Amino acid sequence: MTDNTHSLVSIGELSRLTSVPVRTIRFYCDEAMLESRRTSGGHRMFDPATAIDRLLLVRRLRALGLGLAPIMDVLTGTMTLAEAVASERSALDTELAALTWRRAALLAVEDAPPAERAARLELLAAVQDRHSAHDSIVTFWRRTLTPLPQDMFDGFIAMNVPHLPTDPDPHHVVAYAELASLIADPALRVVMSRQLWRSDRTRIRHKLALLTGVAQACESAGHLLLANQQPGPGPELDQFVDAHAAARGERDTARFRQRLLIGATDSDHRIHRYWRLTNEVTGTVTVGAAQHWLYNALLRSISPDDIPTDTL
Repeated sequence: MTDNTHSLVSIGELSRLTSVPVRTIRFYCDEAMLESRRTSGGHRMFDPATAIDRLLLVRRLRALGLGLAPIMDVLTGTMTLAEAVASERSALDTELAALTWRRAALLAVEDAPPAERAARLELLAAVQDRHSAHDSIVTFWRRTLTPLPQDMFDGFIAMNVPHLPTDPDPHHVVAYAELASLIADPALRVVMSRQLWRSDRTRIRHKLALLTGVAQACESAGHLLLANQQPGPGPELDQFVDAHAAARGERDTARFRQRLLIGATDSDHRIHRYWRLTNEVTGTVTVGAAQHWLYNALLRSISPDDIPTDTL
């Protein structure tokens, strides 16, 4: 066999030209990331016209933390350099988010009063990270709000399921962990559903229209909450009651308003705790606060003697 190696360089020379250790070059060759030829004596030889640039690219991508698989994708053209770097950056963002959660959780345990430290540790240890907590809250609402269309559901989630700040403080992490703990209680979904659909749920013919109408009423009530206006009769309450009446094929009457209060769960401590915790993270008016405002307005629109005895 003819030994055409006069234009090639040895592994030692390639190492000198690129400042990449010989051992590392051998490894890249074994991983099929770098092409080499063998001399008759079995020594690796490299074409400097391509090997230098290829080896330097691999070294630079490794320096940025990219793994062998995405680097190979770049070398083979399966992925562009920009795509590989963007993918690595996204993965790093995920790692950083997990680290900020972990740091805030550690501080939350460290700063807790001694008598509360063990309980706080148990609470935070049960939540893996912000993403798992957020996903569990979204799943909770998906089950509760069915059959809300995806675009409306996404809007509700964006407004009412909090995202932690990029660099959360311990208080935010504790509140978020408590939210994740609360929704693990099946009883919460029962009382939340009761608050949403209210009485006579089996008579609701148009669930989507009801959810849409209630959402609009809550938005209107939210403006009054921001203005510190006390609950009472008005167009916001009328809109809320009309949504429930229309969904059941009925009219807004005094008797219908009484029925909406039967078995009301609006004062349930779990509901209030959920929305208080949400507010602690978001700092904004929540749907829960607006619902409670409308509930109190409904109470005040009815004679005290006519309020059902099982209203909470």
